[in-house]
Amino acid sequence: MAREHSHPFIPYRPARYPEAEMVERGQRFYEHMDLRRSVRFFSDEPVPRECVELAIRTANTAPSGAHQQPWKFIVIGDLETRKRIREAAEVEERQNYEGGRLTPEWREALAHLETTSDKSYLETVPWLVVCFAEKYGVRPDGARVKHYYVNESVGIACGFFIAALHAMGLSTLTHTPNPMAFLTEICERPGNERPYILFPIGYAAHDAEVPDLARKPLSQVLG
Repeated sequence: MAREHSHPFIPYRPARYPEAEMVERGQRFYEHMDLRRSVRFFSDEPVPRECVELAIRTANTAPSGAHQQPWKFIVIGDLETRKRIREAAEVEERQNYEGGRLTPEWREALAHLETTSDKSYLETVPWLVVCFAEKYGVRPDGARVKHYYVNESVGIACGFFIAALHAMGLSTLTHTPNPMAFLTEICERPGNERPYILFPIGYAAHDAEVPDLARKPLSQVLG
């Protein structure tokens, strides 16, 4: 039956697979993603910028509230800016770890990860990508455009971004120094954007280690 629309629509016919193939494809993807880990030990080997841009293209396919795509991904490759970001991040992290800003409960939750205020990997990696969330849009005449479900939308896009990096054999970390206002200044972003996640991107170091963690079994995450 033909439908009437007030706006342009196009046909959508996604691929369908036999049930056995559906399960097989899902199993392969799960096994691939189950190998992903957050990395804090990186190589300084060069990574093609094209890989980073492909991951951003992938992030840009994420669903978003009212299809407003309220995200900006800022790519940083020059050493001077990476060094500035590291130094500013470590100022905040020293307040967290050595300055007492972390509560005892927070420290206890982080203990098994053995994280510290040392963020030298921000300078080691060939690329940093800062994802900014657009709190609202701005029209050419300066008028504001309300955005909907910003946190949810940007979070999904960042998930796609991480998955794309992993698919290419690259490693990253969701670094969220608090507060993050220094990223707005260093990246020279406008007032309608706020830093969401800082991603160091590169190859894992040949001697990289990660905490020996176990993910929750399906029985604990399936309601």
